[in-house]
Amino acid sequence: MQILPEVADAIAAGRPVVALESTIISHGLPRPRNLQAARDFEQILRDRDVVPATIAVVDGEPRVGLDEKALEKIALDESVVKVSVRDLPVAMATGASGATTVAATAYLAAQAGIRVFSTGGLGGVHRGASTTFDESADLTVLAHTPITVVSAGVKSILDIPATLERLETLSVTVVGYGTDQFPSFWLTESGETLDWAVPDAGGVAAVMAANDALGRSSAVLVANPLPYDKQLDPQVHHDALAQALAEAERDAITGKDVSPYLLARIVELTSGSSLEVNLDIAANNIAVGAEIARAWSAR
Repeated sequence: MQILPEVADAIAAGRPVVALESTIISHGLPRPRNLQAARDFEQILRDRDVVPATIAVVDGEPRVGLDEKALEKIALDESVVKVSVRDLPVAMATGASGATTVAATAYLAAQAGIRVFSTGGLGGVHRGASTTFDESADLTVLAHTPITVVSAGVKSILDIPATLERLETLSVTVVGYGTDQFPSFWLTESGETLDWAVPDAGGVAAVMAANDALGRSSAVLVANPLPYDKQLDPQVHHDALAQALAEAERDAITGKDVSPYLLARIVELTSGSSLEVNLDIAANNIAVGAEIARAWSAR
């Protein structure tokens, strides 16, 4: 694993660092806009005196922190694949380049000693999982990875109540950031209430310290909703989701093809407005991650 010198120096000195995933760059945004978004995400952190650590696999080498050449490769090279934790050894052995999912990013960030990771939305339990057993590896990886993840909940294409139940079963600590309402990515609220809320970044850092003091090695998930005035219009969201789900069933879309299909159709059905909300979500979570990393560093 190669750690960018800037990132390694910050970790060694106890300065604030925030990990960023690369799947949103390679697979979540259209080219070439994705490259500018990746630069913008890192700049949000730099503007707050926090070191960004975008994570990916480049030519078989896991990298924590990307230089400009590597960032361009992940953003613009169409051969870049999605890499979860199970895929890391194969990508390394074959010299592949891959964008890391939430699970792989969290794993590599923790291996490097980074304690805060900002993403858009967490993976979760899929609709119909009682028969398909379709569940994101994000959940089980967080159960044994000591990192704090800032996320706008999970996307509404998933089974949100089942995801929260699974997180409880896995003993992953979940707190709302200034709210007891669990968000559903594009929407500020999912209708699910959380047991715990923290008021600010200092409160999250205190939870992290207590988690360490107990000797736990699991993650802290910070549910950070968008402000109401920035969420996707709820009626537009409801109509697009209902139509996309119906079309997926009609076209017999199954397995790993379901999520990409639904996400692409929702972008189309919302005339691109859901994509703009995606960018707001990522920026909002990165800004909160910066504040948490600063609070953690100050401890």
